[in-house]
Amino acid sequence: MKQRIILAVTGASGSPYAVALASELGRRPDIELHAIVSDAAKQVMLLETNETTESITKQAVASHSISDIGAPPASGSWEHHGMIVCPCSMATLGNIACGTGHNLIHRAADVTLKERRPLILVTREAPLNEIHLQNMLRAHQAGATIFPACPGYYHRPQNLEDLVRQLAGRVLDQLHIPNQLTRRWKEDA
Repeated sequence: MKQRIILAVTGASGSPYAVALASELGRRPDIELHAIVSDAAKQVMLLETNETTESITKQAVASHSISDIGAPPASGSWEHHGMIVCPCSMATLGNIACGTGHNLIHRAADVTLKERRPLILVTREAPLNEIHLQNMLRAHQAGATIFPACPGYYHRPQNLEDLVRQLAGRVLDQLHIPNQLTRRWKEDA
């Protein structure tokens, strides 16, 4: 049975992380990837990568419109194995933390939490203000995993792609999805 995973992409900086996740999840025969991409993500991705969000959506079995509140991820009866919001803007974090369902990303995250399924929020902002921190705590208390996009250096990255792949692999680790992206501490020296 395939693992159904939702990848939501917001307008925070960090599009390369979403591309790496979509590429890894999309190539796997054991994963059924569903994508939701915000309008802001489309703009930011062009600025950061010179690519359109098609590099994400083409990897997915289905790409759901952010305005389609009736899409399958909006319902708790539509089963999935986890949702990743990467990158997760502070506005999206705030909406998730407060349970407001203004769009499909917010609604799908709310449903993920209420159904006690894994929700990984790859936050991308610095510095953080008190509102951001309170929203992170609120989302964590509701069951989300807060996963700041803070790359490590112990694997001695040679380029930006190494940093992006390592972080994407660590995100997949949170959903117990085996991957070749992550270099393990003292295992791959």
